[in-house]
Amino acid sequence: MGTLSLNVALDRPGFELRVAIELALSGITALFGPSGSGKTTLLRVIAGLEREVHGTVAFDGETWASAGVHVPAHRRRIGYVFQDGRLFPHLTVEQNLQFALRRSSARPPSSIDLATAVDALDLRPLLRRRTPSLSGGEQQRVAIARALLTSPRLMLMDEPLSSLDTARKREILSHIEKLPEIFRVPVLYVTHNVEEVARLAGDVVLLSQGRAVAYGPVADVFERADFGSLTGGLEAGVVLRARVVAHERGIATLALAAQRLRVPMAAAPAGAIHPIRISARDVAIATVRPESLSIRNVLAAKILSIEPGANMNVELLLDVDGEHLRARITRDALEELELSVGRDVFALVKSVALESSLGT
Repeated sequence: MGTLSLNVALDRPGFELRVAIELALSGITALFGPSGSGKTTLLRVIAGLEREVHGTVAFDGETWASAGVHVPAHRRRIGYVFQDGRLFPHLTVEQNLQFALRRSSARPPSSIDLATAVDALDLRPLLRRRTPSLSGGEQQRVAIARALLTSPRLMLMDEPLSSLDTARKREILSHIEKLPEIFRVPVLYVTHNVEEVARLAGDVVLLSQGRAVAYGPVADVFERADFGSLTGGLEAGVVLRARVVAHERGIATLALAAQRLRVPMAAAPAGAIHPIRISARDVAIATVRPESLSIRNVLAAKILSIEPGANMNVELLLDVDGEHLRARITRDALEELELSVGRDVFALVKSVALESSLGT
């Protein structure tokens, strides 16, 4: 949907932003990293809200910033959704949206119309209400619709779920993930929540100490052995996208090729694809298929690599019918089980960190 080229530098007391990267934006791309890594600062640079930045910013061949050039934010055709809604409290929802329509400049013929935005974000029951009476999730839906009504070429979202409780997150997540498909606009989404990345994003930019240290498909970046050191200690693991084949009594059966995972889920329509985050520490290894075990998920696997880890541990990269898992075990276990690259083993998934905590 668009190519974003960045080669920027920004200095702040105690912090330096240095990012040189070209992003092929399609769907939702996450800017992910620990607090203080520069995610929001980089988003503001892209939006044109940081005048002290040095370097270049270009989108689809159009230069937004370079030496002697600074296209102001309102001319970049960017929709920006902040952590708080920043709505006008004295106006109704409809008046907030109409204000966005009036303020947007040089709207193209393909502009997003009010009715489409209202229906897509399920706002029709809210139009006559004033914004202070709305829940946090409702306010963010209005803020998203308002940003869309500027007919943006690019949507920027800065941790829009950070102030919401679990119920309100459920309320808004499904709306966010549909934006690129409905409105044909790429989304750059800032978060430090790994489950949000797993649920929403196809690609991820990993930021650490003001640098872009990794970029690519979510599954590839999250399974890196150095993931924990780059994120300030977040557990290494994988993100799998599995298909629901059955759901009964709050337990979903998910297909990984010919094998199955059973996970607790409140709702799981058959055929739906669900992201699963599995941490390396939640995967144990057996050399024979175990019996009479409380762990319900046992997957046949092959060891692809063995890498040293911290605190006398090792990290195993496993192949499960073309999907990857990571397992963290002790060096003692590695030696006693006589594990080596290429050996067939069984992966015991002790707990599956399914994003159902955010809604399905």
